[in-house]
Amino acid sequence: MPSDRRGGPLNGVRVIDLTNVIMGPFATHILADLGADVVKVEAPDGDSFRGYLPARHAGMAGNFLHLNRNKRSIVLDLKRAEARSALDRLIAGADVFVHAMRPAAAERLGYAYERVRGLNAGIVYCGAYGFGSGGRYADKAAYDDIIQAGSGLSALQEAMHGAPGYLPTVLCDKIAGQAIAYAILAALFQRASGGGGQAVEVPMFETMVEFNLVEHMMGATFVPPLGAPGFNRVISPRRKPYATRDGYACILPYSDRNWHDFFDFTGRTEFKSDPRFARLGVRVQNIDVLYALVEEEAKARSTAEWAAFCDRVSIPFMPVNALDDLFEDPHLQDVGFFSTTEHPTEGPYRTQRRPVSFSTSPFEIRHHAPRLGEQTREILAEAGLSETDILALTGDPDTTASMEQIS
Repeated sequence: MPSDRRGGPLNGVRVIDLTNVIMGPFATHILADLGADVVKVEAPDGDSFRGYLPARHAGMAGNFLHLNRNKRSIVLDLKRAEARSALDRLIAGADVFVHAMRPAAAERLGYAYERVRGLNAGIVYCGAYGFGSGGRYADKAAYDDIIQAGSGLSALQEAMHGAPGYLPTVLCDKIAGQAIAYAILAALFQRASGGGGQAVEVPMFETMVEFNLVEHMMGATFVPPLGAPGFNRVISPRRKPYATRDGYACILPYSDRNWHDFFDFTGRTEFKSDPRFARLGVRVQNIDVLYALVEEEAKARSTAEWAAFCDRVSIPFMPVNALDDLFEDPHLQDVGFFSTTEHPTEGPYRTQRRPVSFSTSPFEIRHHAPRLGEQTREILAEAGLSETDILALTGDPDTTASMEQIS
């Protein structure tokens, strides 16, 4: 086992990670930041996310540095029998095995659940799939855009913007990544309670359908339906940041008291006695009228004036931050969310701390994001392979990947 086991509630848990790009690595990023020893198993050409730009050296892209910190990298060419044998040894000593291969591909490679359970009966085996293995889509390719389209997220954009669209974030990858993390944690808890190992399946499509329908089931909940699905307030075309005199802001009166304060502040007191806005359930049915009012009034004052008023009377408010603004946000500075640290090969870089905190487990970066195969020898030796076996697998006493400077 590795000598460095500090740093979080999952201290002592070992995860064998056969995922790449964002969905799976985001899940194991969470586990690694919580203290797990995440062994990132990479093919000889590495996780494709390494190759994005900008980067100071090939294979060490900026996004990769954040998503893969606190992990260790081993290169195994799983087309070779001796590499699969080495992976088997790693699995035998692990707590969690997580992959994002399609079910049929995992079966062909020899890493379906039944065989993995034979290597380690107590393993928590997590298959992160695009679509559930029991359905006709099981072997379809799945990327974030595909799942946004299939789960109803894209169609919701039509109600607001006149045409289906994609959210400008890989939301499905990240939500599914969180689902992978919490599913693994639940399975580890069950095992710790005497329930043994098990197979866990996390499909992106079903995860996002549930996520999307939380507020949008509405009348479709009932049989027969009491109305169409879709939450009026959320899909209103007038639900948007509003132009102030000098910028944009989210001004969101919500409670009865919020709206009455807003009406008083803007001089629109006639709305206070209007039965369409008397209580929340009825108000939501007439929300476009109120959002039009906010849009009209927002232009009359500066963002700072709106902030002062809304904060004083506890109306939810935030200015619209551009991505660059986040690094200077005063609250994020107060809580020390961003810091600058030094990567041993990539130099100084900005990092984000773990967003959740534990009173007895302060956050730390135990390992910076690894170079491709940086810990191959170390991990193989921990698994009990001899120097001869390691040399046969790597072909070189030094398996640390070389780096090409990018200009």
